[in-house]
Amino acid sequence: MILAGDIGGTKTVLALLQHDTEGVLRTVQEQTYASGEYDSFDAILELFLPKNVQIASACFGIAGPVVNQHCYATNLKWTIEGDLLKAKLGTQQVKLLNDLEAMAVGMLHLQAEEFIELNPNAEPYVGNIAVIAAGTGLGEAILYWDGRQHHPIATEGGHCSFAPQNQQQDRLLEFLRGRYSQHVSYERVLSGIGFSNLYDFLLDSQFAAACPAVPNAQNAKQGNVDRNAIISRLGINGEDALCSEVVRLFVEIYGAEAGNLVMKSFAMGGVFIGGGIGPKIRSALESGGFMQAFTEKGRFQAILGKVSVKLALNARTPLLGAMHYFDAE
Repeated sequence: MILAGDIGGTKTVLALLQHDTEGVLRTVQEQTYASGEYDSFDAILELFLPKNVQIASACFGIAGPVVNQHCYATNLKWTIEGDLLKAKLGTQQVKLLNDLEAMAVGMLHLQAEEFIELNPNAEPYVGNIAVIAAGTGLGEAILYWDGRQHHPIATEGGHCSFAPQNQQQDRLLEFLRGRYSQHVSYERVLSGIGFSNLYDFLLDSQFAAACPAVPNAQNAKQGNVDRNAIISRLGINGEDALCSEVVRLFVEIYGAEAGNLVMKSFAMGGVFIGGGIGPKIRSALESGGFMQAFTEKGRFQAILGKVSVKLALNARTPLLGAMHYFDAE
């Protein structure tokens, strides 16, 4: 059996799989758990694994940095050790991946209809691929092309310093420094909390009047209301001027950072956009603002204008990556 997992701060998804007689990988068992309800990853494994099951290989994508096959999942206060899992599962074929590393592998196993091409001028090219994903946080990874196949490379690029591209973004950085005095990263903007940060900035800048449907941060927390979801929904539907500008600015900065990642990894093979936010703001990503910001790199504008930029629609991509990781080994 193959054991695969997608371990996140909110939920953990585990799956047992095996190849059928034709070599096709089939899911035998799959279960989703609320991560916060368990004290450790081992506790979930004990519930999930059937007695006497024989595990041939196991791979887990984890929301957190993986160093020497050791991961401390900060949002959960779980410590996950690759060597301990090898002993527990009875196999040397155990791999811990950063969640974006797993997502990157999963992207290679999606079907064409599970992508939306955002660049109408894209030209096919085989090479490195950049992976960027805004969700609870901002994840970035690279698929390195060695001439035969792609290899995933984890990064913590979402924590790089936010770099403004225009005067409005200059003012945004000054505003965010008031909230995050030590360091303003791209993740403060390109993540769920980014919608609230952008809304509060624009309100402070008197871009437009406050939206009556958007609670302030304190009331949202007390009422257990997802303020970020309200802002993004009103913005994408064009129901409020302030929220609409939030989404436009989010997309502009998202495009610029995706372009940065392409430049740093020379990802002429394209960009995959993952994460939970992208499909929810698909119409805004397709409107042209993303690609305009993506290509605005001075002398490299013409080159970036030919790079494929694909939005992935399959939310199970990190799990697919964990399922297929050992295929290429």
